[in-house]
Amino acid sequence: MPFASLLRYFSNDLAIDLGTANTLVYVRNKGIVVREPSIVVINQLTNRIEAVGTEAKEMLGRTPGNIQSIRPMRDGVIADFEVTERMLEYFIQKAHNRRMYVHPRIVIGVPSEITQVEKRAVKDSAMRAGAAEVYLVEQAMMAAIGAGLPITEPSGNMIVDVGGGTTDVAVISLGGTVYSRSVRIAGNEMDDAIIQYFKRKYNLLIGERTAEQIKIDIGSAFTLKEELRQEIKGRDLVEGVPKSLEVTDDEIREALAEPVATIVEAVRMALERTPPELSADIMDKGIVLSGGGSMLRGLDQRLRNETGLPVVLAEDPLSSVVLGTGRVLEDIELLRKVSIL
Repeated sequence: MPFASLLRYFSNDLAIDLGTANTLVYVRNKGIVVREPSIVVINQLTNRIEAVGTEAKEMLGRTPGNIQSIRPMRDGVIADFEVTERMLEYFIQKAHNRRMYVHPRIVIGVPSEITQVEKRAVKDSAMRAGAAEVYLVEQAMMAAIGAGLPITEPSGNMIVDVGGGTTDVAVISLGGTVYSRSVRIAGNEMDDAIIQYFKRKYNLLIGERTAEQIKIDIGSAFTLKEELRQEIKGRDLVEGVPKSLEVTDDEIREALAEPVATIVEAVRMALERTPPELSADIMDKGIVLSGGGSMLRGLDQRLRNETGLPVVLAEDPLSSVVLGTGRVLEDIELLRKVSIL
């Protein structure tokens, strides 16, 4: 084996899907090695990190006053620079089995409408966390590659990536983005809409984790064939005592109406702005959905009804972005072509 190939074989290169809800890390020649929530728990008295990722999520809403749970990413971009850096450092080390002094080349997926300042913040955070080189790529493009779309061919491909903080809609042809739009409404907004609905309708306060669980268990974007029910527990805002009540999928659909309508509108706008030749391709191939938020029951059916186009869910919606980023990591020519910074 030539020396250059040997070096590549033992490469430490990483692909990172730095998401608002979850961070996924792909190691070259190994695949996905980290898939954890983008949450950090910090002791404010000592400024020490108590937990990161899955362990930190378990503590959400259950920490004493001096321990704070932080989501350093908001709407697909960095909200807390220092905590993001520490979180990235933790995930990079975890991907390399806690080996110190590893300086990998890192490719990170970011939303399409990210500003120059936000791009610089992501790049700087990764460099300070120990990266030797950092490339930024658009999440929608990576999701399309990860979902197996033929992005380098001269035909239109439409991808809708519904993540935790942003929904990215893109039309891709010949390895480039013909149209892209990023709306800061996605999975987290759906959770928040559920929290607000219970406050408004029942004077019941529920936590983030409960709202997410309700969305997963009985949330939907389109009328279901069978009614789903769930008992939920929270705190009565009037009497201040714990309270439980039973809700149906109908109510949760009503709670999710606004964020779902925003996502549908973003897709319609993308279709309106697509050149006619590519529109014909999309009519034949349809729209591909990826991202955790795309797994909301009936979202594909709702989009099918609203657009009249075929809509399919990617094979592994949660991993599409990081799989696409990993593929780009292994094809330097494609990386140069799709890198935005």
